[in-house]
Amino acid sequence: MTIGLMPEQQQLAEAVAQFATRHAPVDKTRGSFDALASGELPVWWDEFVANGFHAVHLPEEVGGQGGTLIDAACVLEAAAIALLPGPVLQTVTASAIAALAGDVPLVRDVLGRICAGAAAAAILPSGNGFRATAAEGGWTIDGTSPVTLGVTAAEVLIAAATTQDGGTTWFVLDPSRPECAVERREGTDKTVDAGVVRLTGYRCAADTVLKDIDDGDARDVAVALAAATAAGTMRWCVQAVTDHLRTREQFGKPIGTFQALQHQAALLLVHSELAVSAAWDAVRSLFEDRVQHRIAASGAALMAIAPAPDFAFDALMMFGAIGYTWEHDLHLYWRKATSLAASIGPAGAFAEALGELTRTRTRDVSVKLGDLDADFRAKVAAVLDEARTLVNDTPGRQGDYPNLATGPQRTLLAESGLIAPHWPEPWGVAATQLQQLIIDEEFAKRPELVRPSLGISEWILPSLISSAPRELQERFIPATQRGDLGWCQLFSEPGAGSDLAALSTRATKVEGGWRINGHKIWTSSAHTADFGALLARTDPDAAKHRGIGYFIVDMRSEGIELQPIRQATGEAHFNEVFLRDVFVPDELLLGGPTDGWNLAIATMAQERVAISGYVNFDRAAILRRLADEDRPDHGRVLTALGEADAFANAIKVLAVREVLRLLDGQAAGPASSIAKVAMNVMLRRTFKAVLELAAPAGLVEDSDPAIVEPYFHLPAELIGGGTKEIQLNIIAQMILGLPRK
Repeated sequence: MTIGLMPEQQQLAEAVAQFATRHAPVDKTRGSFDALASGELPVWWDEFVANGFHAVHLPEEVGGQGGTLIDAACVLEAAAIALLPGPVLQTVTASAIAALAGDVPLVRDVLGRICAGAAAAAILPSGNGFRATAAEGGWTIDGTSPVTLGVTAAEVLIAAATTQDGGTTWFVLDPSRPECAVERREGTDKTVDAGVVRLTGYRCAADTVLKDIDDGDARDVAVALAAATAAGTMRWCVQAVTDHLRTREQFGKPIGTFQALQHQAALLLVHSELAVSAAWDAVRSLFEDRVQHRIAASGAALMAIAPAPDFAFDALMMFGAIGYTWEHDLHLYWRKATSLAASIGPAGAFAEALGELTRTRTRDVSVKLGDLDADFRAKVAAVLDEARTLVNDTPGRQGDYPNLATGPQRTLLAESGLIAPHWPEPWGVAATQLQQLIIDEEFAKRPELVRPSLGISEWILPSLISSAPRELQERFIPATQRGDLGWCQLFSEPGAGSDLAALSTRATKVEGGWRINGHKIWTSSAHTADFGALLARTDPDAAKHRGIGYFIVDMRSEGIELQPIRQATGEAHFNEVFLRDVFVPDELLLGGPTDGWNLAIATMAQERVAISGYVNFDRAAILRRLADEDRPDHGRVLTALGEADAFANAIKVLAVREVLRLLDGQAAGPASSIAKVAMNVMLRRTFKAVLELAAPAGLVEDSDPAIVEPYFHLPAELIGGGTKEIQLNIIAQMILGLPRK
């Protein structure tokens, strides 16, 4: 997905893309490298300005388009994808920073000049050598800036200088004045100029001071907008790699059929989507409270900007020697990514700062709903308030966990349709996306009220709702929602693995039902389940994905034998299930005898969506605890915590963006598969950091905090719902459209 979620934002991005196609094709850009480096504006700059692309976020009163910074981010992303040259990012950033000073005459004048076409650049405090000394009627500034992009072309400079008291003051500088010398540097990014600004006795009147700009706020603006550009660069790389894999042939076939390359391309897409999400979140957070936009901006630095060079490098390696030639465009995006990463300084500083923030605060990524659907909210609130007066007094059928417990409280929520509110009545309340968010908010307001879980049945009951007769629905669904029935999923087989269609369990038609023989494996909670959803081959002569039935099996039936599978933890949550002449009556076959494959796919889709939501649990809790300790490697702990939270927040935002798309009436996207892979990567990274930083706690199983137990449970979560490799196959073939073998 692009940064722009709404149709009008996508149209804006498309308009920028079309402009670039007409005025700045890459071959023409290549011919202008020397002119760009010397500070010349592109020949199409005036027309770009006339379209208002550079000022889409600025108020109409100063000549802007009256849009938002999200709109500006859409422009920057599209410009990066098209490799649109010139100081576009730098001008947008400078104007956004100047706007932080408020609606005052100086700001209106500066923004008016930029809207009229003046290129601009911002010189941030970090590493800045400018020193401002109070003088009669104003200030005198001396010193040298670090290498900064866009200053050679700039007609307006927004710059910070350190004052005598150690503080920072922001100024509007005129680079054409003799006290200001701009020295060209050969920039890594060939599409924008780079230079150093030297000020010698530069006099600034008091009315050229931009007041009330916070250094951190300015940095967050710059990082958020740079992240949008980095996200565009990464999106281009994904598309270029995908096109290459579809068309390049070796050994008589497209190289896109090679699984290793499919997986690499799919991982590029996953990280690109996380970068887009982090950039979008950073931009949208800029008008939230300061801690929130600090967290979001640091996350964007770590998820979009810092990884961009290595991302482009990975893309280049997939092209081989072709991508390493000067003639191939990929190195120009690699250069841009490298330049962007360098422009923000060491990524470790962002990680450590983020860890310090998230040690005690969390990123609020929720959608702010206000008073939308107030009547529905009032009904939900009334039910939840009543539920708070009740308790659950019986352990859950499939584990003694608070979210599985049964009793009057759970029964009330079940009968009110709030356990699975998106299901149709009477099992749910047919909640819209908006109403589901309202329910989430109301539960969040009552943290002492544990939200019940359906466990494995959350993935199975939708098949009953869609395909079972009413009497079966009434038999199974209410009791399961109350927690009185437990379920297992009898899909996997020893010889099939993740290839569900390769199953060999047979269902033979007999009088009044079916006789089932076979062997299932990796069946979670079979030892506590009352019923299981089972796939069996009903027609051995049919094609692989046909001839499969979907059965509901009573786990107490004669002929069922369970063999616990002991895990590395020493526990046995999985089972082998042997079925020998197990009778299943006709009424427990869902749909027709050969409808099982489609029902199974629907069940697996439910499972993968549920698993991708697990990011709402705090996966960095141990790092957070370590960060509260006084230890010599405290900085390393904070860095690891920041990196873990940046990754987790990007996945949460990915889900939020999908919800917003659905609220807008758009079709569901690939977020669940992408989130599943992203969760896998994030958990592996996080646990690796935990093991390293908590050492030697991993020597024993009963350490405080517990290290080994959650680590040894990790494979169950990573494998459940399909391994990362299976998900990468789905992403490569179903989303990127790479060819099957």
